[in-house]
Amino acid sequence: MPNEGTARRKDAPMLTGAQALLRSLEKCGVDVVFGLPGGAILPLYDPLCDSPIRHILVRHEQGAGHAAEGYAVATGKVGVCVATSGPGATNLVTAIGDAYMDSVPVVAITGQVNSASIGTDAFQEADIRGITTPITKHNFLVTRAEDIPLAVKRAFHIASTGRPGPVLVDVAKDALTAQVPFLWPDSVDLPGYKPTVSPHNRQLRQAADVIAAAERPVLVVGGGVVKSRAWDELAAFVELSAIPVVTTLMARGVFPSSNELNLGMPGMHGTVAAVGAIQRADVLIAVGMRFDDRVTGKLESFAPRATVVHADIDPAEIGKNRVADVPIVGDARKVFSGLTELLGNRELADIEPWRRYVKDLKARYRAGWEEPSTGRLSPQQVISKIGECFGPDAIYVTGVGQHQMWSAHFLPMEHPAHWLTSGGAGTMGYCVPAAMGAKVGCPDSVVVGIDGDGCFQMTNQELTTCAVNHIPIKIAIINNNTLGMVRQWQSLFYSRRYSQTDLDSDVVPNFPMLAEAMGCVGLRARTLDEVGEVLAQAAAIDDRPVVMEFVCEKDAMVWPMVAAGTSNDEIMIARGMAPEWHEEEL
Repeated sequence: MPNEGTARRKDAPMLTGAQALLRSLEKCGVDVVFGLPGGAILPLYDPLCDSPIRHILVRHEQGAGHAAEGYAVATGKVGVCVATSGPGATNLVTAIGDAYMDSVPVVAITGQVNSASIGTDAFQEADIRGITTPITKHNFLVTRAEDIPLAVKRAFHIASTGRPGPVLVDVAKDALTAQVPFLWPDSVDLPGYKPTVSPHNRQLRQAADVIAAAERPVLVVGGGVVKSRAWDELAAFVELSAIPVVTTLMARGVFPSSNELNLGMPGMHGTVAAVGAIQRADVLIAVGMRFDDRVTGKLESFAPRATVVHADIDPAEIGKNRVADVPIVGDARKVFSGLTELLGNRELADIEPWRRYVKDLKARYRAGWEEPSTGRLSPQQVISKIGECFGPDAIYVTGVGQHQMWSAHFLPMEHPAHWLTSGGAGTMGYCVPAAMGAKVGCPDSVVVGIDGDGCFQMTNQELTTCAVNHIPIKIAIINNNTLGMVRQWQSLFYSRRYSQTDLDSDVVPNFPMLAEAMGCVGLRARTLDEVGEVLAQAAAIDDRPVVMEFVCEKDAMVWPMVAAGTSNDEIMIARGMAPEWHEEEL
């Protein structure tokens, strides 16, 4: 889109491309960026000295990307990360891919070699636009300084509208150093990019008819409801309909776990109540979820009795994995509002017998654990104690693996956008930098990261970033001395042949000493009494990051479990044990 005319151009201030880039970020409302400088992006770092934007210098670019994600999920704003060309840019790829899978609005700014050198294999050149094309909503290569403001405005618009996601802006070094008039575009015109926000009334009416007649309905809420900030509309819909609710891993907390209608999480490590209800439902209302394989198990056997109402802002998700009998394209807030209004004028079927049935499942098969015979701490009990100590108002962030699943079951999930985790990509190393980003975005909130000893050793260097920038996060390491989820699979499916999963982290590293070396407080608990003492000490410290190591049982397992590729009907509550369904009560 062309900028406004010559008169405005004459009045426009002359800025370098780097200054124009910073001014553009300011106009987009950016208050903080996470980054690490290098040659190609260096022109941006000089005017940064004079900018009101806070820059947090990370120790690795992957940390910048995950911090931008954590900031975005916790605040609802677009997170921003900055890196230089070549390895700096490629170090962002994991975080960009993670943001893409979980629909997190992130803008990544990368430096590029001079435009004349692009394609010559110049020093620290990488085709980051080509590399990230499959894992971004869109990306830009900017070779002219005058194009920077429009590219930035477009990037923020694309990242934050429709289905959110990451956008990359790659800027050639000579574009950052050239001087041009700064012209801020009044609007963004992107032909072909018109996200459907308002659902079609005909589909809403059809969905309302199906829901009103349902005798065994289940509402499955996904991460899209969190991204839409649609929790108030969700609450109003459930209050009217009294339909049992299942929240996916990415939606934990968007509907209070303490509500008797909340059946918990579905899928591979979901609750018996959630899985059982889905498999027996006659109507499945899926909003902001994509029928991921970890939810559906063997797809052809998923929710076999259900008429499926599927609502999502991304039309590509409708019918992609599971055929939708009633497809709805639109924003979750408008979908829930529309359905609530329509159902208020309809007589709803009596679902009290169904509610009693799923309530009984929930009561009979609550998540629990067995006490370890080795005398080591139960990781599930430790995580429960963490939740009791810091309460539902804390923001909880996890790594990926067993501790992630236990956290999803045992932490108090009462508030939306208080649960951050890596879902689609399952990125080990997400916890520490994402917790840092969440704390920067929500400085008045307590931010608690729950990590495994494997995950923690991938990105713990960002604790140094937290220490020097006064970002007092609290990290709990569930140290079971192994790659726990992999070990669980080896126990169940590979005859206990534990190939390359033992980490020996009961020997090295010494986590409390490592934490102290990075400017944090380091604590360790080996007994239940020490767990309480460590948590009390950590809760009292608010001027430095705290690392709490809990030495836990190696062979604890995550139950329930649906083995990969099998039907949800084959859910196990322990090795070789299946739940009793009592369907005759329906």
